[in-house]
Amino acid sequence: MPGHPIFASMYDRLFAASEKAGLREMRAEVLAQAHGRVLELGAGTGLNLDHYGESVTELVLTEPDPHMAKRLREKLAAETNPFQVDVVETGAERLPFDDRSFDCVTATLVFCTIPDPEAAATEVLRVLKPDGALLLIEHVRDPDEGGLSRWQDRLERPWGWFAGGCHPNRDTVSMLGGAFDVSALRRDGFPGPVPPLAKPLVRGVATPSATG
Repeated sequence: MPGHPIFASMYDRLFAASEKAGLREMRAEVLAQAHGRVLELGAGTGLNLDHYGESVTELVLTEPDPHMAKRLREKLAAETNPFQVDVVETGAERLPFDDRSFDCVTATLVFCTIPDPEAAATEVLRVLKPDGALLLIEHVRDPDEGGLSRWQDRLERPWGWFAGGCHPNRDTVSMLGGAFDVSALRRDGFPGPVPPLAKPLVRGVATPSATG
């Protein structure tokens, strides 16, 4: 997989202002709920690593982009972690893990870039334990279907070229709603100096639904 070498090299700098403006606090709040064996989708350069606490016993980081994975491994090598951490270069659509083998799955700003998000959601449901949790921070399609959502549609392709394959118009909440209880997700705005089409955001916990 060729990946996005330029985007990977700029990733931390691109997010620096948003991290200072509140994104880091959002990560801390959501990921504080991670526990047991945890799977992170699209770990990127490892911006979530500082936010996993003592309740985590094992952390598996997936990252399909080889350039991101290289930076992720470099960050891990420079740190000491209190739990086992493994990096697996794989996409979210076909996870090489056993059924019901994780207590939590985390995804922060990931579902917007996955080529087949529906397949990824199915895989997350498969690898989660029945009482498991999907911890999310995702920027999403504007829920009002007004002027902003139309611009998200119009600018989807050029934005994706700039932002490593991101689709700003994805209705991730509705997509997950068929298999997960998404009622606890909170709508918010992406902190920091980001374009309006990337501002709508949801964060919180989704759990496997009884009918999922």
